[in-house]
Formats: sequence, C-alpha cells, structure tokens
Amino acid sequence: MANPKKVQQNTILDIAEALKLSPATISRALNDHPHVKEKTKNDVLKMAAQLGYRRNNMASGLRSNKTHTIGLIVPRISMFFHAEVITTIQNGLQKYGYNLIICQSNDSLDMEKELTEILLSSRVDALIAACTLGTTDFSHFDKFLQNGTPVVFYDRVPLNEQKATIIKGDDFRGGYIATSHLIETGCKKIAHISGPLTSNLYQDRSAGFLKAIEQHKLPVNENWVFHQELTHANAREAMRKMFEGDVVPDGLFTDNDTSAIAALEFAREKGIDVPGELKIIGYSNDPRTSIITPAITTIEQFPDEVGRKIVETLINSLKNNTNIIDERTVPITIPVQLIRRMTT
Repeated sequence: MANPKKVQQNTILDIAEALKLSPATISRALNDHPHVKEKTKNDVLKMAAQLGYRRNNMASGLRSNKTHTIGLIVPRISMFFHAEVITTIQNGLQKYGYNLIICQSNDSLDMEKELTEILLSSRVDALIAACTLGTTDFSHFDKFLQNGTPVVFYDRVPLNEQKATIIKGDDFRGGYIATSHLIETGCKKIAHISGPLTSNLYQDRSAGFLKAIEQHKLPVNENWVFHQELTHANAREAMRKMFEGDVVPDGLFTDNDTSAIAALEFAREKGIDVPGELKIIGYSNDPRTSIITPAITTIEQFPDEVGRKIVETLINSLKNNTNIIDERTVPITIPVQLIRRMTT
C-alpha cells in the first residue's frame, strides 16, 4: 500500500503572493509589529486563515530564541494535587501566549533525567518541576540554570542550595496542626504513616508531627511510625501491624489521603469505630475525602494558589526578561489549613 502523499502547507510566501506584499511585511504583520498598519495586519490574518497557514513555532523559536513553550515535569498526573496545579498553570500561561508541555516521570529518577534532556532539546523558555521521591541529586537540572532558563521547583523541591525558585506548602505546619488536632480531640496514642524521608515533604510533615507530640509530652511508639511509599496497599499493611497487638493507637495521621482512606476501610472491616475508637486525619483534601462516609478530616494544600504563584513568578521573569536564578531565592511558602470532618 502506497504511503499517503503529504499535504503541502502554505507558507508566508503564499500569503505574500496572494496579497501582492513582500514576505518581510507578511512576517511583521503576523508578529504584530507596531510599524505595520492595522488594515494590513487584518488583511494578512484573514488571508492566512483562508490559506490554512500554520505558524512554524520551531522556526520562529530558532530566530527569536523564544519558543513560547514551558516544560513541566510531575511525578504522576493522576495525583489530585498535581492535576489541580497543572490545570491552574496551563490556564494561566495560555493567557500570556505560552503553551505547556506536560511530562510525567512516574516517580522514576531515570525518567525524570530523560525528560530534562527532552525539554532542554525542545528549547523551552522555562521549566517547572515537582521531583521524584528518589531525587536527592538535582544536577540534571543544572543545564537549564547554566543557560539562564528559569526553573521553578514546587511541592517536592531540592533540600540543598539549588539556585532556583522554590514554591512549597507549609508542610511542617501541616504536620503540626494535624497532630495537634488529634491531641486536642483526646488522642494520646498517635500513629503516623509517612513517606520516604528522602523527600522534603515527609521530612517536614514528620518534623511537625514530632513537634506536636513533644510539646504535649506524649510518647512516640516507633512501631507506629512508618516511612514508606504512600499507597493504599502499604497503608493497609501498616494498619494490620498496628492493630495485631493488645496496645493499639487511638489517633492516626497519614501524609496523604489515599492512606487515610485505606486506614478507614481497614477500620470498617475490623469493626473499629471511627472516630470513637480511632480518629483519622489525612493530607491534601482529595475530593474523595468529602464524599466517603464518614468524611475524612484532612489538610488543605491550596493547589490553585500554588499554580497561580508559579505562573506569576515565571511570567514576571519572562515578561521583564530578568533572570530569577542568579542567586538562591527564599522559598515561597503556601499556607495550609485544617479541614475538620467526621473522622476526628
């Protein structure tokens, strides 16, 4: 079977011939040059539409050194928090004429490194990244920083002196207010299901948890503190271990809502009354936590605000042609909030 013939695309030369104008005038009109009359611009745009002309962004980018594209790397697009952040970023950037290239690392460091090379080759004007749980060496982002490409890390961010903008939630406070709330509602034997301590998220949330425990002079049962991948299955296994003995927790703080949902499911199956015998609080305010019964108390991270702050930071840099990475900036911290529901 013969390959279908490639359709020839119309170019600036075709528009110029149709309007009896020079290619240079057509180019300036398409780029909204101030020295081109409005009537000419309108005629050019109308003819371009009639001929089905499509702008070659790659070629334009090579000439102007701008592609009007911004790369974004996230662990998993399916995660509620990141999905909300991405939506806000994409909508915000489109208002300024920027397109977003969304890449998913699947929480794989090797994939994250590969994606940085792909986006570097694509000549993106800026990079946004939420790193994998295993990212402790951030040197694969250095090429962007070295060539002056703005980099914004959010949520999962470098722990070292990386010269980049950092936007993160107040995870220490999130851990602190979650644990304090459990204590204030009567809990004295509190368990904690957290993520790997290679990540800033879980370092900070764990520190907040321990601070609240320490302030109220409560003991920490090391057998009830878990640092693991925050999956449904892992949370259920942690619950099994905690409730196989005679002494069991009366409060549980989980560092994501998936783990809180799994814990509630386990409690139901074992006849553990929530919140009577066990109080549970999650993290992220995933929509599932408000529709499940009983609705789960959680920590709101305000992903919309995170996304807006990312857009604001990048646009200010790109619009003013300033370099936001000349020196390490103080992290921008987004406040968190306790959302009390029926599990506490």
